[in-house]
Amino acid sequence: MVDNYALLSDFYEFTMSNGYYLSNMKDKISYFDIFFREIPDNGGFAIFCGLEQVVKYIKNLKFTKSDLEYLRSKKIFSEDYIKSLENFKFTGDIWAVPEGTVIFPNEPVMTIRAKITEAQIMETYLLTCLNHQSLIATKSNRIVRAAQGRAVLEFGARRAQGAEAAYMGARASYIAGCNATSNAMADKLFKVPAAGTMAHSWIQIFDDEYTAFRTYCEIYPKNPSLLVDTYNVLKSGVPNAIKVFKEVGISDCSIRIDSGDIAYLSIRARKMLDEAGMTDCKIVASNSLDENIIRDVIAQGGKVDIFGVGERLITAKSDPVFGGVYKLVALEDGDEIVPKIKVSENVTKITNPHFKKLYRLYDRESHKALADLLCVYDESLDDSGPIEIFDPEFTWKRKLIENFYARDMLVPIFKQGKLVYKLPSIEDIKVYCRTEVESLWDETKRFENPHKYYVDLSQKLWDIRHELLKNAGRR
Repeated sequence: MVDNYALLSDFYEFTMSNGYYLSNMKDKISYFDIFFREIPDNGGFAIFCGLEQVVKYIKNLKFTKSDLEYLRSKKIFSEDYIKSLENFKFTGDIWAVPEGTVIFPNEPVMTIRAKITEAQIMETYLLTCLNHQSLIATKSNRIVRAAQGRAVLEFGARRAQGAEAAYMGARASYIAGCNATSNAMADKLFKVPAAGTMAHSWIQIFDDEYTAFRTYCEIYPKNPSLLVDTYNVLKSGVPNAIKVFKEVGISDCSIRIDSGDIAYLSIRARKMLDEAGMTDCKIVASNSLDENIIRDVIAQGGKVDIFGVGERLITAKSDPVFGGVYKLVALEDGDEIVPKIKVSENVTKITNPHFKKLYRLYDRESHKALADLLCVYDESLDDSGPIEIFDPEFTWKRKLIENFYARDMLVPIFKQGKLVYKLPSIEDIKVYCRTEVESLWDETKRFENPHKYYVDLSQKLWDIRHELLKNAGRR
């Protein structure tokens, strides 16, 4: 595992930083927002993940002699700029939503206030980390919800796009609700419980399936799981498993079906197990599963207790790009914070300017989330009375919210380069993530055509955005 990712940056981050240095702008204080534009799989929400790795990256960020020699070898950077990187250290401020938070498009999940030369260099790693883990957490939570309370195991390491994607993806999946992983490194690094028993090769090594099962159960008598589809699930796999479990005297056990018609085979296997008195034996299913297949298996009466999900989880195969971006939203000019906006003919790419606060509004009776509200940094939200919110695109869509309370979502992570946030344990993040998802209405959690959760702008912020757009058209 790499400790320092200073050069894991797009090359233009360095050319821009060098340019700021030579233009006497190296100490210019900038504000950048990280946000995303579209929810994967057309879902109702996403899950923020990867903050712990961002914190560790910033704490360890430094340029080694070999890093500096690499930059020097490109022969386009100022020597003064390269020397300034010898003692590089992040000195700015960062705010973010906590890991495991439910998030929505076009709202800042992280805001960076720092010298422009510092903020620019960090863009690539921050996006790489947060995009990947947020993507896998979001996909994993869909799969977990599809399982309707049944255990879900992450089985995707060998299909992940690289080693780090395998164990970081396992971490994200656990936070989002998976029960365990097949990945031993994720267990060692992050305390994600590792689980696993055998592959088909174990059974093929022996002269027959019975001997393979018997040998395994004698070596691992505590909760063994036998893979029953190497030859024939119903004719040999399940009968041999039952025979061995009874001979060895094991009742806390499971069988795994890794191919074929999972719904049909699990129903037949359950009947065979129950008739043999093995009512406590669980059935595990794997084989290219996702939330849609899992829902179908359950709807068809499948008797699966545990789902092992691999490639379609660890790669988020159905929609494998999260699309988080890192955009300049303000600059400091003396004591004034000057808002900045990116304008585009593609309306979805127009940014929300300024240094902002993010509030989440909750119903006081149900404690369900009602809407998010973006405000300018110097605004305060009074939740003692009703508030009118409106759609920032279709401003005639307005709603009066009463009997609510507000939560400030962005919490300080770094202040003047010092970490001021206590990183929670992975178990605490997992519990927090579950409560976050529970705070949503069922309509928002639908897989198809979910209710759109609104992220609205305060009147002051909308006016600033509208004025910047109007002035941009005159340039």
